[in-house]
Amino acid sequence: MGWCEGPMVGFDTETTGVDVTTDRVVTAAVVRREGSSTSVRSWLVDPGVDIPEGAAAIHGITTEHARRHGRPPAEVLEEVATELVDALGRGEPVVAFNASFDLSLLDAELRRHGLATLPQRLQRPVRVVLDPLVLDRALDRYRRGKRKLVDLCGHYGVQDRPGLHTADVDVLATLDVLDAISSRFPEVADLDLDRLHDRQVQAHRAWAENFNAWRAEQGLTGPGAETTWPVREPVPALV
Repeated sequence: MGWCEGPMVGFDTETTGVDVTTDRVVTAAVVRREGSSTSVRSWLVDPGVDIPEGAAAIHGITTEHARRHGRPPAEVLEEVATELVDALGRGEPVVAFNASFDLSLLDAELRRHGLATLPQRLQRPVRVVLDPLVLDRALDRYRRGKRKLVDLCGHYGVQDRPGLHTADVDVLATLDVLDAISSRFPEVADLDLDRLHDRQVQAHRAWAENFNAWRAEQGLTGPGAETTWPVREPVPALV
């Protein structure tokens, strides 16, 4: 039985913004899928800071709602980290769309609240991770158009789910896209998980270096794309 038929655990967050070092988790979801069985666990967090209107417009969680109904971040972060570490410890891959964002932000949040990060809990690097965005970029490199989750759902014929941009729905869609990718590209399904993880590390680095070279040619400033995957190098000072 290949990894496609085995258990896997999807992960996603909705946040206050897109800076992995300073923004906060607002919602999180962990979905375990094995065969026809799917279990969903989701969390709502009071991040302790205001949720910008732009972020609330995407995921639907306002500051007032989070303060009234959300749980303390340290409690949620501990539970989420435990779920992911338990899965990885069982040899089950963690599946996340644009994994380096969610996993890096999660580790930053864990450090912020004085909790052990995923690598510290595992006592090793975080692996195996499967990222449909990284795989799609590598396998269909020259396809034009955007590659957001909704775009990949359309491209791979994944049924549109009401509530996209909520963490639990996004995880289910991500798992469906990964399944579609493995069906369209059998060479992915044929790799063992460790080799597939390493291929993604290499593929992401190649994409990021090419992207950054293009930015330089255009005279664009700023940090560009982070070359490490699936967890970015930590920034020492956190707000």
